[in-house]
Amino acid sequence: MAGSIYGKRFRISTWGESHGKGVGVVIDGCPAGLELSEEDIQAYLDRRKPGQSKYATPRKEDDKVEILSGVFEGKTTGTPISMMVRNYTQRSTDYSEIASYYRPGHADFTFDEKFGFRDYRGGGRSSARETIARVAAGAVAAKLLRRLGIEILTYTRSIGPVTIDYDRFRRDAICENSLNMPDEEAARQAGEYIESVMKQKDSVGGVAECIVTGIPAGIGEPVFDKLDADLAKAVVSIGAVKGVEIGDGMAVAQALGSENNDGFCMQDGKVRKRSNHAGGTLGGISDGSPLVIRAAFKPTPSILHEQETVNQSGEDIRISIKGRHDPIVVPRAVVVVESMVALTVLDAMLENMTARLDRIVDFYDRI
Repeated sequence: MAGSIYGKRFRISTWGESHGKGVGVVIDGCPAGLELSEEDIQAYLDRRKPGQSKYATPRKEDDKVEILSGVFEGKTTGTPISMMVRNYTQRSTDYSEIASYYRPGHADFTFDEKFGFRDYRGGGRSSARETIARVAAGAVAAKLLRRLGIEILTYTRSIGPVTIDYDRFRRDAICENSLNMPDEEAARQAGEYIESVMKQKDSVGGVAECIVTGIPAGIGEPVFDKLDADLAKAVVSIGAVKGVEIGDGMAVAQALGSENNDGFCMQDGKVRKRSNHAGGTLGGISDGSPLVIRAAFKPTPSILHEQETVNQSGEDIRISIKGRHDPIVVPRAVVVVESMVALTVLDAMLENMTARLDRIVDFYDRI
């Protein structure tokens, strides 16, 4: 199966299925000398695990990470870092019924068409549990970025019709409510909306927003490997993401050039932008402003509401999906978006180290 490797300089390879023995990741390209522990990784994994609120599936999974290689005496060795999270609470019998039909909104049909076979136990490789590997690798990337003075803040921007009010934005609030919203009033309204949807045996979508600060100008490659293009691919590769915006995103289609252009000015002897409609990139290269990325998540496709589908005998049938499923994806997916952004930015930073001869010469002159 192709498509399980991501990155150029900082490469990750994810493996495992939702109902196999475990899921994991191998990181190749992490420099030696980074202080790293299982606690660093666990802090990120704890942000995505289920059972933490009434809006998430009630199943309990410890999702304890094990670092199998690449770390010695608390520091990375420069060799591949292998990490694993074992599966303990899977209940494959919950999915035995769906082996005979295709769930609407899932990859059942497309997997069958591509491979002539599918792991119906929770979706196999297309399960949201695959994101554990991304988050584990993202935790390493984020720690490296912090050493470079780059910080990433990710939160829930909207749930269904409820969107945060930036005038009420409070960073600490993100960790104080189960929906990861920086606006307490919006979180309250969103919670009420989710509960009303749950009573109808349905699910709801939303938007996660990610802000990257501290990234210098000049990161990213023109043409095919633009920084915003790589970010878009990384984020839309997350299951359930159906749309990505950079900066003002789709709103630019209704703007005038005089409104959308970001004027330049001098601040503290450096070129700066007066606004940031572009979202931190120009020509696919970072411009020194904060990167702004949004990911639109579709409603969870597994719902108790009755749906129409087809079984493998070619018959039209009606189903309602049983099992343990979240009514909304976004709050748990916030850290997945953050991880994919961290991986992409770090990879671009490492790629940029060979962009200019003067900097290569300067580096080796100091050895």
